Amino acid sequence: MLSVRNIQCGYGDIVAVHDLSFDAAAGQVFALIGANGAGKTTTIMALAGHLPPNQGSITVAGCDISAGPALERLQHGIALVPEGRRVFPDLSVEDNLTVGGHTLERARLASNRDNVYQIFPRLAERRSQLAGSLSGGEQQMLAIARAMMADPKILLVDELSLGLMPRMVDECYQVVDTLKKQGLLIVLVEQSTQRALDVADQVAVLESGHLAWQGSGDEARTDSSVVSAYLGT
Repeated sequence: MLSVRNIQCGYGDIVAVHDLSFDAAAGQVFALIGANGAGKTTTIMALAGHLPPNQGSITVAGCDISAGPALERLQHGIALVPEGRRVFPDLSVEDNLTVGGHTLERARLASNRDNVYQIFPRLAERRSQLAGSLSGGEQQMLAIARAMMADPKILLVDELSLGLMPRMVDECYQVVDTLKKQGLLIVLVEQSTQRALDVADQVAVLESGHLAWQGSGDEARTDSSVVSAYLGT
């Protein structure tokens, strides 16, 4: 589904990610983990089209999208759940979802909204409520639901558990499991290394912008020394 080959990207003269390569398949959770400043969010932004790579390639289902802007990435099935949720606080839950599906025809927009409400019944109950009045966990659910409105094949999730109560973290991870079972590829950046390892099918550890280790989730879970060598956990 997703193939990344030797990408390099950064900010101005600062290179934040060096020569990164990996493959990820549909129906998987691919976890990007590492210390702060390791290049995780930069990688997510490159995949989403907000920070095009200086070199290398990104392909989705064999189609090279390396030079395409964010809207083109969306058309190829990539949707982003940004760090910090970034819902529109002065819009209702339903209007936030409408923004997420703004490229869709009306009938498909309504159908996708109904599907999202089935996955997130709590949002259905609060559809007329302003997004800014939701709890942090509910806003995270809304951010995921908004991304799902575009019918993505690949969901990029940056810092899923950041700032959430443990109960809401559990609920968000239940949603991740549901979406994985529906065949989505979920690229997950997570500050909580253990939670990421609990759900990951594949793991890439970044260190100072370089790929330090890559393997299956089972390998990372059973050989704790692999991750502790890079994360100190």
